Amino acid sequence: LASSFAKQGLIVLYVCGEESAEQTSLRAQRLGLRTEKIYLLSETLFSNIKAQVDHLKPDILIIDSAQIVYKEDLVSAPGSVVQVKEIAVECMHLAKGSKITTFLIGHVTKSGDLAGPRVLEHIVDTVLDFEGDCQHGYRLLRSSKNRFGPTEEVVVFQMDAHGLKEVHNPSLIFLEERRKESPGSMVIATLEGSRALLVEVQALVTRSFYPTPIRRSTGVDQNRLALLLAVLEKKMKYPLYSQDVFVSVTGGMKVIEPGIDLGILLAIASSYQSRILSSKTVVLGEVGLNGEMRSVLRVESRLKEAIHMGFTKCILPRRNMKGLAAEFKSKIELCPIDSVEEAMEALSVNV
Repeated sequence: LASSFAKQGLIVLYVCGEESAEQTSLRAQRLGLRTEKIYLLSETLFSNIKAQVDHLKPDILIIDSAQIVYKEDLVSAPGSVVQVKEIAVECMHLAKGSKITTFLIGHVTKSGDLAGPRVLEHIVDTVLDFEGDCQHGYRLLRSSKNRFGPTEEVVVFQMDAHGLKEVHNPSLIFLEERRKESPGSMVIATLEGSRALLVEVQALVTRSFYPTPIRRSTGVDQNRLALLLAVLEKKMKYPLYSQDVFVSVTGGMKVIEPGIDLGILLAIASSYQSRILSSKTVVLGEVGLNGEMRSVLRVESRLKEAIHMGFTKCILPRRNMKGLAAEFKSKIELCPIDSVEEAMEALSVNV
């Protein structure tokens, strides 16, 4: 980020409070970044940081991180609620008073929430969450707050030896290793912000040898999985009370929108029956507690992505057919449904 600003001729002051200037410089050299207009400052005392800002007058200020910088007139330790709040307020005054674009990097908790007081999120103009883990090569930059634009916008990056590179066609990346002839696999058209993505959901259903069956999910809310299993047992008579169920979204994606419900449910049914579903079919739709299908948002964006990726059939809620442009009906086979039972019949996975 600092290098991209420097390439535009902007002066960047990077405050690396958690590392020495030498360590940060070595990382920049390893990534092959241009650093002519990037100034490194290894400092944690805010008064010294402000003095350097007043002297250098940078266009961009990056502070890494809010939890390590402190004010000496406060008795609390760095990273405490009082310190983080005061540092955020001082950075806001510095940014607005000097018209310096300021990036304040913060720690996150184990649950993925921003560490520190909630006031930190209220003070800043934009909150960007960087998601991903070391087990996967992809990272998501998500906008959870934006005073100057839409929220929940997402950019997908790929991590390699040269740093982060934007993925322009993430659906292709997430589906390129998919085994097309495999039970328990379903492609879902989902939304990340305003961007439509196709992701693969995999399910594995196997006989349980424990008094309480195992339920595990990766990239899917555990409570949502429990709800869908209950619908399958109650409405479709699937005897899942004696089965271990594992569900995963491939590629390290974490999907929270309810439009993935139908895909998860069908993947579980496919695995239970060891039946291969059509590899050219994409599904979308929210499932209600009574097994009814509920409409999803931005269905046209999802269909465009499915058509672009070469899918020939889409199973979707009937209500989403209302007002749908006629051009989609000629480019992809649309199968509108009102209930889970109809979806099962369309893919021949009834018990």
